[in-house]
Amino acid sequence: MKNNVGKEKSIRAAVVGATGYTGAELIRILMDHPFVELTCITSRQHAGMAYSKVYPAFEGVVDLVCEEMDPKAVCKKADVVFTALPHKLPMSLVPGFLENGLKVVDLSADFRFENPEEYQAHYQPHTAPHLLNEAVYGLTEIYREKIAKARLVGNPGCYPTCSLLPLIPFVKEGLIKPNSIVIDAKSGVSGAGRSLSLGSLFCEAHEGFRPYKATTHRHNPEIEQILSREAARPVVVTFVPHLLPMSRGMLATTYASLKDPISREDAEALLKNFYANCPFVRIFSGDYLPLTRNVRGTNFVDIALRVDRRANRLILVSAIDNLVKGASGQAVQNMNVMMNLPETAGLDRAPQGI
Repeated sequence: MKNNVGKEKSIRAAVVGATGYTGAELIRILMDHPFVELTCITSRQHAGMAYSKVYPAFEGVVDLVCEEMDPKAVCKKADVVFTALPHKLPMSLVPGFLENGLKVVDLSADFRFENPEEYQAHYQPHTAPHLLNEAVYGLTEIYREKIAKARLVGNPGCYPTCSLLPLIPFVKEGLIKPNSIVIDAKSGVSGAGRSLSLGSLFCEAHEGFRPYKATTHRHNPEIEQILSREAARPVVVTFVPHLLPMSRGMLATTYASLKDPISREDAEALLKNFYANCPFVRIFSGDYLPLTRNVRGTNFVDIALRVDRRANRLILVSAIDNLVKGASGQAVQNMNVMMNLPETAGLDRAPQGI
């Protein structure tokens, strides 16, 4: 199979920034998508090179050639565009895509914040602030109805996705103290991207386990923004990320003080009812706690909980694949909703299991 031709394709998709890790995951997912034809991929660094030369795993599967980023060419070839680029670059491109009638899913942080001042405090000045009120935060299970009407979605970060989904039902119901939340999260090294950096080198990451950017990570304000919105009051969290010595996977253990005692059974029932119509959210009862290996390569988020009655504290454990549900899989999920396709299209792959 090359360039997913020969299927019933109705939507043309472009991936801008196709050679990073999230770009490669987008290519993998879109090649198997029953309603999408991948028509354009761009890469500044690898322009003119066959994609299978950048990623030999795609030999005989993808016959597209990486193109220089030409907005006019992308607009002619696509109905929807995924911008898998570093922060700051998408904001210069997205307005032109929208003006030409494309729908956009941006995987950077450029369109995740409502307030341009909040974005600028943690990133850089925003050159398209007029689009921030229009952009929909792409946590699909929470904002599905808004996403269905959107032309621009800001795809959430991986840590926020893993942390927010278990927390939001309890925050909305007012069951936990809003300033008591502590998120202890861990990510595989691919979360740092494909660019060369000292901390991502094998000898630096292998056989080691460490926290980083404690209290200063850019995903902290993103998490607080959404929790505050859902709680209808300010929420402040303590968020500490850690680097795991593995290529992919993410696990968050979240602690929050309960306002009033609640049984584990009632807490699990709340989660199951809240996500009853969400095909990618799996709530576990019994003794099992989420394991990153069991979501590898999938768009699932696995959630389990415990109630520490002695401390009157709720403990939430969640696991995702940081490159799929934490990035590219969720981006495709959002595109499916935007384009009125089955939400699971292209994403209903069975887990590996081992």
